[in-house]
Amino acid sequence: MTDNQNAALYFVDRHVAEGRADKPAFREAAGQKRQITYGELSKRSDLVAGAFANSEIRPEERVACIILDQIEYPEIFWGALKAHVVPIALNTLLATPVYDFILKDSRAACLIVSHELLDVVLPAAQQAPHLRKIVVIGGEAPEGTISYDDFMQDAEPRATAQVSEDECAFWLYSSGSTGQPKGVRHVHGALKATSDTYGAQVLGIREDDTVFSVAKIFFAYGLGNAMTFPMAVGATTVLFNGRPTPDVAVEIIEREKPTIFCGVPTLYAATVAYLEKHGVPVANMRLCISAGEALPTEIGNKWHDLWGVDILDGVGSTEMLHIFLSNAPGDVVYGTSGRPVPGYELRCVDENGEEIKPGGVGELLVRGASAAEGYWNKRSKSRATFEGEWTRTGDKYEITEDGRFVYCGRTDDMFKVSGIWLSPFEVEQALIAHPGVLEAAVVPMRDKDDLEKPKAYVVLKEGADRDAVLAELKDFVKEKVGKWKYPRWIEVVEDLPKTATGKIQRFKLREPEGA
Repeated sequence: MTDNQNAALYFVDRHVAEGRADKPAFREAAGQKRQITYGELSKRSDLVAGAFANSEIRPEERVACIILDQIEYPEIFWGALKAHVVPIALNTLLATPVYDFILKDSRAACLIVSHELLDVVLPAAQQAPHLRKIVVIGGEAPEGTISYDDFMQDAEPRATAQVSEDECAFWLYSSGSTGQPKGVRHVHGALKATSDTYGAQVLGIREDDTVFSVAKIFFAYGLGNAMTFPMAVGATTVLFNGRPTPDVAVEIIEREKPTIFCGVPTLYAATVAYLEKHGVPVANMRLCISAGEALPTEIGNKWHDLWGVDILDGVGSTEMLHIFLSNAPGDVVYGTSGRPVPGYELRCVDENGEEIKPGGVGELLVRGASAAEGYWNKRSKSRATFEGEWTRTGDKYEITEDGRFVYCGRTDDMFKVSGIWLSPFEVEQALIAHPGVLEAAVVPMRDKDDLEKPKAYVVLKEGADRDAVLAELKDFVKEKVGKWKYPRWIEVVEDLPKTATGKIQRFKLREPEGA
């Protein structure tokens, strides 16, 4: 092999050769306001590769990364790729038992963890039989661990490992919204595949862009937003290591002046409510994107009214690494997920695998170069999800006559009312359109005749009159989506159960009381 296809060469070292060594690659939005240039990132990632060698972490061994969005993250991620060590970008919001499962399941040889997360992570790490090294970023390193500074102290730059584009580069773990999380293995070539498709041909990201993603790096969506896409063109990313509440997100947008903002529907909805109350600051956004769940029409329209900027709602998955179906600049229709991203093929099939006609509803399948090579130690699940070149998404979609895709819900969230399939998302959109409702989730519930009917759980906006909203909602939904689709029961709740990436866990709302 003469052509080294290690992704770190393209995303990191190329910028030095092309004259961007002094260009800021990442800067932090709070705290010390640290930043790192592309030239510094190239050198630091070389040293990280050397530190792995010094610690006898061998090529193809796994390194669990439970790291906040901070300057050290990109140097560790790309340094691991240079060493041909496999970083596993892990959710920083999990509970100790889940970390215990993942560390054992992945057989990670090394763990790198932000000091702020030690209390939750360390009890699991101490029980992980394959861990040989625990590295702590920031603060004091407890007994049995080593600080990141000491880990790097005697490191010498290492030559970037030579790999093919088809070799495993990194893992992600699925959100586990319906069970234990699964290790999803991605290859080196998948990173460039997403930047060449969505990044270049939909987002149209430029070198002079500044990107702020509230979705964190551990999330496949956030990894593309914060690292892959800006680093493909030499742009700058703003990192924030805290919880992105609406007030904090607005403050960062105002202060850091990102040109591209990457959010999720839950945050967009909460931020719209915040802005309606507190006003809209001066900003510099030219594009906003959304993924994770379908964006309600009402939220997209209100965001545009407030900022004068569209949200490009799209669909991606951990298995496909980033967005493969999206609205695009100049082609935004809220309430739809847009059209296939150039470079991807999509089709919808019925229960028999037959393609549906426009107007029908079927499961979405996707084909593209960013697909994962499979799940770790889940052969039957891999075979069920990855069918040759096609990947099953588990999402139900309708294709319109003009080729747009309309989200209908997860395959296991759909249910029949009066013999007709009902999309919970359609009813949820109608509920959210009410001025008093912030969020909504719809699940089936059996009535006195043992027939399934919709039940809604709603979160009200601050200051909303609970009794007045409840008195209006059923008729409001009937007018929006039809009389048979309205929720027969409506329950007001403080919060909806969600994954760390903002997806509503409807299965938890379906569980019998006391279960």
